[in-house]
Amino acid sequence: MADQVDITIDGIIAASKGLIVSCQAYPGEPLRTPEVTARMCQAVVEGGAVAVRVQGVVDIAAARQAVTVPVLGLIKYGHDGVYITPSEAHARACAMAGASIVAIDATGRERLSGSFASACKAIHDEFPGVAVMADCGSLEDALRAEDAGADLIGTTLAGYTGDRPKTAGPDFELIDQVCERITKPIVVEGRIHTVEHVRQVFERPIHAACVGTAITHPTTITRWFADAI
Repeated sequence: MADQVDITIDGIIAASKGLIVSCQAYPGEPLRTPEVTARMCQAVVEGGAVAVRVQGVVDIAAARQAVTVPVLGLIKYGHDGVYITPSEAHARACAMAGASIVAIDATGRERLSGSFASACKAIHDEFPGVAVMADCGSLEDALRAEDAGADLIGTTLAGYTGDRPKTAGPDFELIDQVCERITKPIVVEGRIHTVEHVRQVFERPIHAACVGTAITHPTTITRWFADAI
């Protein structure tokens, strides 16, 4: 397990140039248990991850007990439209489960209830020290999220909202746009599939990069190799 780190907002912002690893499995998959998630979190921290991204209150709580690095928590509810922490209630649940950062869909699409701004305010008002990461799909999303008080701006939803085409790898055009216009710390996330992708995104003035599938989803990784045969 990693040494204890500062998981307050100030500590999270200060710990730059790091790798966040998303430790998630989809419903019905063999690895979809809190125990496996916790072990996966421990494994990636041993490998150098400075934070983990985890879905669901049970998994967030398990990760919080397993590692001392920041836990970036979210709740996926539904499958279409806004399904990443789509309401204030979901955001609160993440914080109560132990998330040091709550990831919230910050797109302009219709939400289950409320708005990104109201969810962001609820977390800041009710959970001092817990940060909010805005999962964005466009520069417009990022600008609105920064105005709404997001602590971190992520490119998580680039290519998934209809605002931008889905690129084969990271959306470097959007990353450059966000780096030029946004003043809050930037987390690049989305289709970072190779070590070279990581090197390329860190050539930009970003805060952190989040990698998921290429590290923690063996079904997809296996399929990449199988499809190459």
